[in-house]
Amino acid sequence: MAAAAEGPPPPSPAAIPETTVPEITPPRHPLFARIRLATIFDVPHLHKLIHQMATFERLTHLFTATEVSLAATLFPNPPPRPFTSFTVFILEVSPSPFPPTPQTDPNFSPILKTFHLDLPIEDTEKEVFRSGIGGDVVVAGFVLFFPNYPSFLAKPGFYIEDLFVREPYRKKGFGRMLFTAVGAQAAKMGYGRVEWVVLDWNVNAIQFYEQMGAEILPDWRVCRLTGEALESFAHLNI
Repeated sequence: MAAAAEGPPPPSPAAIPETTVPEITPPRHPLFARIRLATIFDVPHLHKLIHQMATFERLTHLFTATEVSLAATLFPNPPPRPFTSFTVFILEVSPSPFPPTPQTDPNFSPILKTFHLDLPIEDTEKEVFRSGIGGDVVVAGFVLFFPNYPSFLAKPGFYIEDLFVREPYRKKGFGRMLFTAVGAQAAKMGYGRVEWVVLDWNVNAIQFYEQMGAEILPDWRVCRLTGEALESFAHLNI
């Protein structure tokens, strides 16, 4: 007997479509920042910021500023025009975009920037530093500077006395934003130099300034006359 013919081969299993797992982008947390000119109404926050800076620099034994003395010296009546004397930029942050900011000086427009952070910032002092303009705006730092005169260049310059960012906001680009604001203002006004000093143990700050293109001058030393030594000059005959 002939062998029975084999039936047709079983159908091939349907090809399983390849699926690609979509790459999950981690959520980003926007934080809106603004740099504006400080006013006398910022003095309470400035006083707290300067004290925090003195604590960070281990120099609280030299801290004698009060809100009254800051207001009298930084914002006298009548106040000088910005950039002709002591000038302060205030750094504010907010989870919401800032409304249109009025330009209070013809030589400076408030600077706005959006930061996209991997994690939201936990600011335990948010209420202490809540801005007087209301809402969720918080003061995060400041820079204080004033004009000087580099005679070798025969051009004005700026000297940065203080640049400080509160601890929760460090290493996120806010210090760079403040520093850039001063440099940009100097360049805009045709100034020839921006100078400041940095503590020799503050390695992070030194690296930051070098990354910004600054030259660290190891051969120069700061000379200071203050306190009783300065007062004694009032009694010397010239």
